[in-house]
Amino acid sequence: MIRLRGITWDHPRGFQPLAASAEPYAQMTGVRVEWEKRSLKDFGDAPIDQLARDYDVLIVDHPHVGLAEATQCLIPLEEHISADTMASLAEQSAGPSHESYFYHGHQWVLAADAAMQAGAYRPDLMDMDFPDNWDAVLKLAHELRAVGRWMAVPLVPTDCICAFLSLCASLGDPPGQRGDLLADDAVGLHALELLKQFVTASHPQSTTWNPIRMLDHMSSDDDVAYCPLTFTYTNYSRDGYAPKPVRFTNMPGVRGALLGGAGYAVSSYCQHIPEAVAYGVWLCGAEVQRTLYVEDGGQPGNGIAWHDNHANEITHDFFRSTWDTLANAYVRPRHNGYHSFQEQAGNRIHGMLVEHGEIQHCLATLKTLYRLSNPQGA
Repeated sequence: MIRLRGITWDHPRGFQPLAASAEPYAQMTGVRVEWEKRSLKDFGDAPIDQLARDYDVLIVDHPHVGLAEATQCLIPLEEHISADTMASLAEQSAGPSHESYFYHGHQWVLAADAAMQAGAYRPDLMDMDFPDNWDAVLKLAHELRAVGRWMAVPLVPTDCICAFLSLCASLGDPPGQRGDLLADDAVGLHALELLKQFVTASHPQSTTWNPIRMLDHMSSDDDVAYCPLTFTYTNYSRDGYAPKPVRFTNMPGVRGALLGGAGYAVSSYCQHIPEAVAYGVWLCGAEVQRTLYVEDGGQPGNGIAWHDNHANEITHDFFRSTWDTLANAYVRPRHNGYHSFQEQAGNRIHGMLVEHGEIQHCLATLKTLYRLSNPQGA
C-alpha cells in the first residue's frame, strides 16, 4: 500500500469529500491518501512552499500559483497528464476554475472545488425581489430594517479585500488586469464607498463575520434575511446540515464576482508523483465529482456536476441558481507576492471600515501595497 499525506482546509466542504474518497480509491489502486486539515485563514493566507515540504498533495487557493512558480514547490501537471485528459478537464471546468490555476505556461493545480462570491438568503424570511445592482442592494437593506430584519455582509479582513475586488470587477475595472495598477481611482473609491454603506446598512456583527460565521448565524437565528456578497457554501442548502436552510442566488449584476474554490496540487518533494497525479485526475474527473464528491458535501470544480440533476436535487438547486455568477467570475491576481498583499490590504480596509477612516487615504494605501507586491507588473 502506497500512502500519500495530504493537507486540505478545515470545513466539511473542504474535508469530507476528500476523506470519503480515500477508501474507495485505496481499494481500487492500493494508493491511500491520508488527509489532514488547516484553518480557513491559513488556507487563504499562509504560503504553500513550506507545506509542500511536509505533504505529498495539497489543496490550495489559486492566488498561490505565482508562489508555486517562484519556488517550484509544486510540479507542473501538464508534464504528467496526457494532453487529451488535460483538455477534457479544461473543457469541463466550472467557470474559470481550471484556467485560474494555469500560470506562465504551466498547469500547477487541478480544479477540485469551485466557489465564488454570490448572494445568500433565507427563503422563509426573504419575500422581496433580489436586487440587480448595488444601489438596489442598499435600498433592500433599508426595506428589510423596516420590517425588523437585516442584510449582512461578511467583512473580516480577508473578506474585505475580496469584496473590494468583486465590487471593482462588477463596476467594470477588474483589479490586476493592467500590470502594477490595482484599479482606476474612480472605481476604487466607488467600491470603498459601497463597503462603507454596506457596513452602515448591515447587521452590526458584519465586520466580525467571515462567510462561515455569517451563514451559521443566518441558519440559526431569524434576523438576517439576505446577503448580497459572500463566498458560497452548498452545505447550507442541504437538508439536515443546519437548523434552517440558506439558499444562494446570483450576485447582483452577475458580472465580476471574485472566484474562490480550491484545487489539487502535487508537491515537488513527493516520492510517488505518478500515483499522486493519478489520484488527482480521478478525484477531479466528472464521474467522481458529480457523485461521491458532491454527495459527501463537496462543491465540485468540475462543471458537469453543476448541471447534474442529482447534484441539484440534493442541494435544492444550489448549482443551477448560481451558475451564471460562476461562469462570469473574476480571477484575482496570482503573482508571487499577492498573498501578502491580500492580507495587508484586507487589514487596511477593515481598519478603515471599523474606525470610520477616509476612503481616499485607504485607496492610496491599497495602491501602494499592490505596487510593492507586484513591482514587475506580472
